[in-house]
Amino acid sequence: MRKLTFGMNLSLDGYVAAPGDDLSWGTSGDELFGFWSDRVGSTGLALYGRRLWEGMNAHWPTADQQPGATPAHIEYSRRWRDMPKVVFSSTIEAVDGNARLVTGDAVAEITRLKAEDGPPMDIAGATLAGAAMRAGLIDEYTVVTHPVLIGSGTPFFAPVDNWVNLNLVETRTFPGGVLLARYETRR
Repeated sequence: MRKLTFGMNLSLDGYVAAPGDDLSWGTSGDELFGFWSDRVGSTGLALYGRRLWEGMNAHWPTADQQPGATPAHIEYSRRWRDMPKVVFSSTIEAVDGNARLVTGDAVAEITRLKAEDGPPMDIAGATLAGAAMRAGLIDEYTVVTHPVLIGSGTPFFAPVDNWVNLNLVETRTFPGGVLLARYETRR
Protein backbone atom coordinates (compact mmCIF):
# COMPACT_ATOMS: atom_id res chain seq x y z
CA MET A 1 0.00 0.00 0.00
CA ARG A 2 1.29 3.45 -0.91
CA LYS A 3 1.75 6.23 1.62
CA LEU A 4 -0.09 9.49 0.90
CA THR A 5 1.32 12.77 2.22
CA PHE A 6 -0.15 16.27 2.14
CA GLY A 7 2.29 19.11 2.62
CA MET A 8 2.28 22.80 1.76
CA ASN A 9 3.49 26.16 2.97
CA LEU A 10 0.93 27.88 5.16
CA SER A 11 0.52 31.07 7.10
CA LEU A 12 0.48 31.02 10.89
CA ASP A 13 -3.30 31.45 10.73
CA GLY A 14 -3.61 28.33 8.56
CA TYR A 15 -3.97 29.49 4.96
CA VAL A 16 -2.09 28.13 1.92
CA ALA A 17 -3.14 31.06 -0.28
CA ALA A 18 -4.41 34.56 0.37
CA PRO A 19 -7.54 35.75 -1.47
CA GLY A 20 -7.11 35.61 -5.24
CA ASP A 21 -4.75 32.60 -4.89
CA ASP A 22 -1.98 35.00 -3.84
CA LEU A 23 1.11 33.06 -2.74
CA SER A 24 3.45 36.05 -2.36
CA TRP A 25 3.25 36.09 1.46
CA GLY A 26 5.69 33.19 2.02
CA THR A 27 9.25 33.47 3.26
CA SER A 28 11.79 32.10 0.81
CA GLY A 29 15.32 30.89 1.18
CA ASP A 30 17.75 28.34 -0.18
CA GLU A 31 17.36 25.87 2.68
CA LEU A 32 13.55 25.83 2.47
CA PHE A 33 13.62 25.66 -1.33
CA GLY A 34 16.05 22.72 -1.03
CA PHE A 35 13.64 20.96 1.34
CA TRP A 36 10.79 21.23 -1.18
CA SER A 37 13.07 20.18 -4.04
CA ASP A 38 14.22 17.08 -2.16
CA ARG A 39 10.60 16.28 -1.42
CA VAL A 40 9.71 16.46 -5.12
CA GLY A 41 12.72 14.27 -5.88
CA SER A 42 11.52 11.56 -3.49
CA THR A 43 7.85 11.59 -4.55
CA GLY A 44 6.82 8.61 -6.65
CA LEU A 45 3.53 10.13 -7.80
CA ALA A 46 2.07 13.61 -7.28
CA LEU A 47 -1.68 14.18 -7.19
CA TYR A 48 -2.69 17.68 -8.26
CA GLY A 49 -5.89 19.66 -8.21
CA ARG A 50 -6.50 21.81 -11.28
CA ARG A 51 -5.61 25.24 -9.89
CA LEU A 52 -2.27 24.27 -8.40
CA TRP A 53 -1.46 22.15 -11.47
CA GLU A 54 -2.08 25.10 -13.78
CA GLY A 55 0.14 27.37 -11.69
CA MET A 56 2.98 24.88 -11.39
CA ASN A 57 2.75 23.75 -15.01
CA ALA A 58 2.87 27.35 -16.24
CA HIS A 59 6.33 27.80 -14.70
CA TRP A 60 8.32 24.68 -13.83
CA PRO A 61 8.53 22.74 -17.12
CA THR A 62 10.76 25.45 -18.61
CA ALA A 63 12.08 27.21 -15.49
CA ASP A 64 15.50 25.65 -16.05
CA GLN A 65 15.76 27.43 -19.40
CA GLN A 66 14.99 30.92 -18.10
CA PRO A 67 17.72 33.57 -17.95
CA GLY A 68 19.27 33.69 -14.51
CA ALA A 69 17.98 30.26 -13.43
CA THR A 70 19.97 29.17 -10.39
CA PRO A 71 21.35 25.63 -10.06
CA ALA A 72 18.69 24.95 -7.39
CA HIS A 73 15.88 26.10 -9.72
CA ILE A 74 17.32 24.05 -12.57
CA GLU A 75 17.35 20.96 -10.34
CA TYR A 76 13.80 21.57 -9.08
CA SER A 77 12.56 22.10 -12.63
CA ARG A 78 14.11 18.79 -13.75
CA ARG A 79 12.72 16.93 -10.73
CA TRP A 80 9.25 18.41 -11.20
CA ARG A 81 9.21 17.59 -14.92
CA ASP A 82 10.33 13.98 -14.28
CA MET A 83 7.91 13.31 -11.42
CA PRO A 84 4.80 11.38 -12.56
CA LYS A 85 1.64 13.36 -11.91
CA VAL A 86 -2.11 12.79 -11.86
CA VAL A 87 -4.27 15.88 -12.34
CA PHE A 88 -7.86 15.80 -11.07
CA SER A 89 -10.26 18.15 -12.85
CA SER A 90 -13.72 18.22 -14.33
CA THR A 91 -13.08 21.46 -16.22
CA ILE A 92 -9.94 20.88 -18.31
CA GLU A 93 -9.73 18.44 -21.20
CA ALA A 94 -6.04 17.58 -21.36
CA VAL A 95 -2.75 17.78 -19.50
CA ASP A 96 0.77 17.58 -20.86
CA GLY A 97 4.19 16.48 -19.80
CA ASN A 98 4.56 13.61 -17.38
CA ALA A 99 0.92 13.79 -16.27
CA ARG A 100 -2.41 12.11 -16.84
CA LEU A 101 -5.87 13.54 -16.30
CA VAL A 102 -8.64 12.07 -14.13
CA THR A 103 -12.06 13.63 -14.62
CA GLY A 104 -14.09 11.23 -12.47
CA ASP A 105 -14.39 10.58 -8.76
CA ALA A 106 -11.13 11.79 -7.15
CA VAL A 107 -11.61 9.90 -3.88
CA ALA A 108 -12.23 6.62 -5.70
CA GLU A 109 -9.11 7.08 -7.83
CA ILE A 110 -6.93 8.10 -4.87
CA THR A 111 -8.21 5.06 -2.96
CA ARG A 112 -7.31 2.84 -5.92
CA LEU A 113 -3.83 4.38 -6.24
CA LYS A 114 -3.18 4.00 -2.49
CA ALA A 115 -4.05 0.30 -2.65
CA GLU A 116 -1.29 -0.31 -5.22
CA ASP A 117 2.26 -1.16 -4.34
CA GLY A 118 4.63 1.63 -5.16
CA PRO A 119 6.57 4.62 -3.97
CA PRO A 120 5.00 7.36 -1.83
CA MET A 121 2.42 9.75 -3.23
CA ASP A 122 2.06 13.44 -2.46
CA ILE A 123 -1.22 15.31 -2.78
CA ALA A 124 -0.97 18.96 -3.84
CA GLY A 125 -3.78 21.46 -3.71
CA ALA A 126 -5.99 22.25 -0.74
CA THR A 127 -9.33 21.39 -2.36
CA LEU A 128 -8.17 17.97 -3.57
CA ALA A 129 -6.43 17.29 -0.26
CA GLY A 130 -9.61 18.28 1.58
CA ALA A 131 -11.53 15.53 -0.19
CA ALA A 132 -8.80 13.02 0.69
CA MET A 133 -8.77 14.30 4.30
CA ARG A 134 -12.52 13.81 4.69
CA ALA A 135 -12.16 10.28 3.27
CA GLY A 136 -9.40 9.42 5.76
CA LEU A 137 -6.82 8.77 3.04
CA ILE A 138 -3.93 10.98 4.18
CA ASP A 139 -1.15 9.18 6.07
CA GLU A 140 1.08 12.17 6.79
CA TYR A 141 0.76 15.94 7.04
CA THR A 142 3.80 18.13 6.38
CA VAL A 143 2.99 21.55 7.78
CA VAL A 144 5.48 24.30 6.85
CA THR A 145 4.35 27.37 8.78
CA HIS A 146 5.50 30.87 7.83
CA PRO A 147 5.51 33.74 10.34
CA VAL A 148 2.75 35.77 8.73
CA LEU A 149 -0.97 36.27 9.34
CA ILE A 150 -2.93 36.76 6.12
CA GLY A 151 -6.44 36.86 7.58
CA SER A 152 -8.34 34.82 5.01
CA GLY A 153 -7.92 32.72 1.90
CA THR A 154 -7.64 29.01 1.20
CA PRO A 155 -7.25 26.98 4.40
CA PHE A 156 -4.75 24.11 4.68
CA PHE A 157 -7.09 21.90 6.69
CA ALA A 158 -10.55 21.02 5.46
CA PRO A 159 -13.40 20.43 7.89
CA VAL A 160 -13.52 16.73 8.82
CA ASP A 161 -16.41 14.67 10.14
CA ASN A 162 -14.37 12.84 12.78
CA TRP A 163 -11.27 13.59 14.81
CA VAL A 164 -7.98 12.66 13.20
CA ASN A 165 -5.36 11.77 15.79
CA LEU A 166 -1.78 12.45 14.80
CA ASN A 167 1.72 11.63 16.00
CA LEU A 168 4.47 14.26 15.69
CA VAL A 169 7.40 12.64 13.84
CA GLU A 170 9.66 15.60 12.98
CA THR A 171 10.20 19.28 13.63
CA ARG A 172 12.67 21.59 11.97
CA THR A 173 13.33 25.32 11.91
CA PHE A 174 14.30 27.15 8.73
CA PRO A 175 15.80 30.64 8.45
CA GLY A 176 13.28 33.45 8.68
CA GLY A 177 11.26 31.75 11.42
CA VAL A 178 9.68 29.08 9.19
CA LEU A 179 8.74 25.94 11.11
CA LEU A 180 8.28 22.42 9.76
CA ALA A 181 6.15 19.91 11.64
CA ARG A 182 5.47 16.46 10.21
CA TYR A 183 2.63 14.39 11.63
CA GLU A 184 1.64 10.81 10.87
CA THR A 185 -1.99 9.79 11.07
CA ARG A 186 -2.59 7.45 13.98
CA ARG A 187 -4.60 4.48 12.68
